[in-house]
Amino acid sequence: MSATPVTPAVLCGLAVNPATPADLLLRLLEPEYATSWNALGRERRAFPPEVAAAVVAHPEPRVRGALARNPYVDPEVRGLLVDDPHWNVRSRLASLPDRDGIAGALPEWVIDRMYTTYDHQELQDLVFSRQIPFAVRLAHATHPMASVRANSTGMWRYLSPEQRATLLADPHPAVRRSAERRVREDDAVAMERELEGMPACHARSQILVNHRLSPAVVDSLLRAPDADSQWTLAHNYSTPPEVLARLTGSPHAKVRLELARRPHLPRPLVDALTRDADPGVRTAVSVRPELTEDERASIDYTVEAEENCGPREHHWLPPLDPAESAAYARSRHPLLRRRAAVDPALPPELVRRLAGDEDVGVRVLLAQNHPGAPPELLLRCYQEYRGPHRERLAANPRFPVAGLAERFAAAGEPGLRRLAVLDPGLSPALADRLSRDPAPEIRAGAARHPRLPAGRVLELLADEEPARSAAANPALPVPVMRRLLGGAGTAA
Repeated sequence: MSATPVTPAVLCGLAVNPATPADLLLRLLEPEYATSWNALGRERRAFPPEVAAAVVAHPEPRVRGALARNPYVDPEVRGLLVDDPHWNVRSRLASLPDRDGIAGALPEWVIDRMYTTYDHQELQDLVFSRQIPFAVRLAHATHPMASVRANSTGMWRYLSPEQRATLLADPHPAVRRSAERRVREDDAVAMERELEGMPACHARSQILVNHRLSPAVVDSLLRAPDADSQWTLAHNYSTPPEVLARLTGSPHAKVRLELARRPHLPRPLVDALTRDADPGVRTAVSVRPELTEDERASIDYTVEAEENCGPREHHWLPPLDPAESAAYARSRHPLLRRRAAVDPALPPELVRRLAGDEDVGVRVLLAQNHPGAPPELLLRCYQEYRGPHRERLAANPRFPVAGLAERFAAAGEPGLRRLAVLDPGLSPALADRLSRDPAPEIRAGAARHPRLPAGRVLELLADEEPARSAAANPALPVPVMRRLLGGAGTAA
């Protein structure tokens, strides 16, 4: 083998290569290989136990912080950092990992440790990261630690009357104060008092948008000329029906749209909004639960084909009503069928029904969210869909990879040609050809493919652009990996 520069790209490729032995991964944690640390911590998908332990104990916080933000690794491994001494590592663990803004669930033991040891800012990061399952947040109402019970009052709307009463009578004063605060939020007089003299700020907006408003406050918002004040009234649950009726004539479409989305709206106002001049308002009204299928069909609504049809964070959300999902799945309205399609608990017969739906949004949402989505549906959706999170379809373990090379290696669109390099049966000759493809993502995929001829892999190691992908090839011989890390700057 000729001398090959051990570039940062090569080091990063070795760091994420699933076949790199544990002893070499441990060497990459040494200071001379610092350029690989971010890739090793943040992008590697699995760690041998001794390597995970070494990362967690590494003296450099940036190494530990990279693992804390890793979106691919088992959350149990990330959780090993829960007691890290550096605030930035703890903050990174509490924050959303780096992948398309979609959070996974942290293990319950990690969440409990955070709630009982982290400070207020770190806990704020955790709550907003959406890494806590809904059931865990609900169970915090009976947590043995008072500060966790006090925090659980943020779930007030989901708590039963018995749970609310228990928190209001809690032996700890901080818990009682937090529960009493929730009760006070439904007291219009108390909220009016709090608003007096309060400058424009987040706390003021929180009261106006979400808490009970007095007649005086409602009147002041109604007299304000700006659209935001009217929107606030359209959203607030306590706005009187007569005020809502006046807002149906608002000149601001966003106000009428918010009215159309309200959970509770007098039926005459619903009927008025079905004839609204704005198509978005009409569409929002068309999915209201009080309408019949024929009434929905009579509305001139629109359906956006390219809405964000990505995965949902089901662990974070309350479970969907099975009867409601079933009714939505059988609806003639595509947007209601899309609501059913995101339900991961949808029964097999309804999965089969929606897998053949005429609406691409229904099909893609089902493919992205249901664990039993048919493999052929995943492939079809990848071919049809061009919106956000398309690549997640191909990353699904159920995605049918066999035979893709023969079908897509000559496709005109790079996104479809990319499917060829997912095929484990890709021929060495075709892998070599695709490693020279005009599209960089296809060249990179071919460089990582284990059936790429060894000579071509070694050739790519010396080429700056594909070197990282070639070094990440799981077929790269371990002796070559050792030689790459064996010299002072080169591997002979």
